[in-house]
Amino acid sequence: MADNDGQWERGLIERLAGAALQEQRRARRWGIFFKFLTFAYITLILLMAVDWKSLGESADGKHTALVEVNGVIAAGGEASAERVTAALQAAFKDANTQGVIVRINSPGGSPVQANNIYDEMRRLRKKYPQIPLYAVAEDLCASGGYYVAAGADKIYVGKSSIVGSIGVRMDSFGVTGLMEKLGVERRLITAGENKGFLDPFLPLDGAQKRHAQALLESVHRQFIEVVREGRGKRLKETPELFSGLVWTGEQSINLGLADAVGSMDYVAREVVKAEHIVDFTQKENVAERLARRFGAGVTQALIELTQRASLAPR
Repeated sequence: MADNDGQWERGLIERLAGAALQEQRRARRWGIFFKFLTFAYITLILLMAVDWKSLGESADGKHTALVEVNGVIAAGGEASAERVTAALQAAFKDANTQGVIVRINSPGGSPVQANNIYDEMRRLRKKYPQIPLYAVAEDLCASGGYYVAAGADKIYVGKSSIVGSIGVRMDSFGVTGLMEKLGVERRLITAGENKGFLDPFLPLDGAQKRHAQALLESVHRQFIEVVREGRGKRLKETPELFSGLVWTGEQSINLGLADAVGSMDYVAREVVKAEHIVDFTQKENVAERLARRFGAGVTQALIELTQRASLAPR
């Protein structure tokens, strides 16, 4: 009887010890979780403070306003028409703006987005006739990038800037020969004889190619009209000017595609006569940067943390 009582007591003690150990493990897991949340909260506050500091840059006093067009011009991107036009509107609206510089480093992109930016530049220039608008080309001012630049009063370039590419392209590929070698058959069912327009897995259709060429030529004509409108009599037209070729900054000046050599600081100091530059570019906010740069990694980390917590001994 005494042995049974001893076993019962030992069992009770083991269960109590196990329960205490399990409670400690739970408390430790929750402690780690709340520490992680606290760290994430502090990090977010610091990032937002940096954003607020940049947003709070003083625009007091006479200044040159800067708007950047950086990277591919595309909807939803850093150089989208939505972001750039909002920045231009804020720059022109500011009472202390003496001139606006659009600094461009772009290979081009969407002709629709570029045209929207160009149209807004022309509209704002008419609305605020006392505020000059200049484009400054950095490394690359090509295709849609130059489309935007054509909306400025003057275009300044670096001697080695790449300028031009006044043309339109449509990219695709064809793998029909490879499919035949591999014994792969393409099966496409459509309602509408041209719904499979320029399908890369089918032989190139002559009628569709002609239609695509007509589309490109139409957009190309619009591009040429914009350049002629923006540059006027400064253009020295040659057969190659609108062929899609690019030139150095120095060559572009000789062709009338640009006006002079000059950097952003030079234009602000010597042309606008307002050396202080205020950046009106619409930057990505904290949430956008986190989602783009860390979103996938943070999500995966949270998933792993949850899985480990659920698999931990209880």
